[in-house]
Amino acid sequence: MTAFRAALLDLDGTLLDSIPDLAFAANAMRVELGMSPLREDVVATFVGKGVDNLVRRSLAGSLDGADPEPAAFERARVAFYRHYHLANGEKAMVYPGVIDGLKQLRDQGLKLAVVTNKPTEFTLPLLQRTGLAGFFEAVVCGDTCARRKPDPDQVLHACELLGVSVQETVTIGDSLNDAQAGRSAGTQVLVVPYGYNEGRDVRELDVDGIVDTLVDAAQWVALWNQTRNAAKTGS
Repeated sequence: MTAFRAALLDLDGTLLDSIPDLAFAANAMRVELGMSPLREDVVATFVGKGVDNLVRRSLAGSLDGADPEPAAFERARVAFYRHYHLANGEKAMVYPGVIDGLKQLRDQGLKLAVVTNKPTEFTLPLLQRTGLAGFFEAVVCGDTCARRKPDPDQVLHACELLGVSVQETVTIGDSLNDAQAGRSAGTQVLVVPYGYNEGRDVRELDVDGIVDTLVDAAQWVALWNQTRNAAKTGS
């Protein structure tokens, strides 16, 4: 196996707890449309497949409600975007271990990229407002490629931008979308247990490791690379 040269990291649920801002926007949208607000932990289960799916699920109040009429969806989407632009980054928190983990990955010489289903117009300001932007050489968002996670397109595009092969890359996320995208692209896959994953247990996922924090992810990567480099030199 090849040593890692790059790590691709999911944003919401992996680097940042952005549920307070997303829930605020979803509930402001619902109230504007004459609906009652939802509990924050309920909205948390709607996150992971992009903003449009969050809007649909928030309108329905469930993960698998009927799709709204196109006109109703468009009204809701416009309202959500307006409210989220105001709230984006206000209460989002960097998870414990993220800064140290990113520093350790960078100090090991890895190239870092964000791969998220969040649209560019929200992702770039959020990375700036939370102080994370400087860690990443590339940012691939939900509107960057033709298809989003769980399809592999964004992962492949990020590898191309970083100039690495998928065999030299580890995908780090918190959900089924991240695991499927990384696995189908051909990278190794790590997940953290504290994210969103639509209410499912990460132990159900097809991954190469579950790491408690990004510091643990950096240590996992370091051990992997030490093992591969030792095998290469025959020591």
